[in-house]
Amino acid sequence: MSFLSAGASFEDYRQQWDSTRGLRLTEQLCKVSHFLCRFRVQMRFGELTRAPLKLIRLEVLANSVECDWLARLPDPWDADLPKKVGMRHASLQTLRDAIDMRSLVFSTFTDVETAQFRIYRDSLTKPREMIVMGSAQRNDNSSRWVHSLAMRAKVLGFRFCLEDDILSELPGSGRPLRDVNVEAG
Repeated sequence: MSFLSAGASFEDYRQQWDSTRGLRLTEQLCKVSHFLCRFRVQMRFGELTRAPLKLIRLEVLANSVECDWLARLPDPWDADLPKKVGMRHASLQTLRDAIDMRSLVFSTFTDVETAQFRIYRDSLTKPREMIVMGSAQRNDNSSRWVHSLAMRAKVLGFRFCLEDDILSELPGSGRPLRDVNVEAG
């Protein structure tokens, strides 16, 4: 049975149309727009590195969100420090950004119960590598009393490998999608 027959009037079609479906799409588009605006403002600069975050992918599903982005590069002002210090700062900033992005996703998309996150790192010498991934639940507030940044990120559902306080590539992570080039800045 077709939704609209050839002999049906526009009024019949209008009555059959579920108005909440169109409203729901408009609400989702507004939430995505609001998320991108807040992403650009709140995530523009980090505390330990001033480089912007670059959003690779944002997918909003019925009750979940998938979000991929590029980690911030080490700050140019750390260039005079030993390379490991700059990489440590960038790694700590990546963990802070992951926690902040989780909060941003759940505060913007109020109907979402779960979120999937993937964070990649670009390098001049190596291909892009996944350094953090996570699966987070909205109601997981068990990290409030955890003071360690790495442990707080783990409790919130993020997976990563720290070697000498520097994030390393996750084993079996695969390759990311191409950039859509949305920058916070």
